[in-house]
Amino acid sequence: GNDDMIAGNVSKYTVLPAGYCGQPKKGHLTFDACFESGNLGRVDHITEFEYDLFIRPDTCNPRFRVWFNFTVENVKESQ
Repeated sequence: GNDDMIAGNVSKYTVLPAGYCGQPKKGHLTFDACFESGNLGRVDHITEFEYDLFIRPDTCNPRFRVWFNFTVENVKESQ
């Protein structure tokens, strides 16, 4: 699939809904995996409460994706 083409980690990436213009608001999540052992390669917005996360394969064994390590910021209450 397309996730096989993921080369690097997301770095302070704010995910906005399709068609949204303007500054990010509270609840527009910001993902970051730009640190040692981070492995989040791509994030797609589905709904306010649902995101598709694409985890990069392990460096030494590309067949496995059994762990994840990233941060999420800018959440709002009840999200």
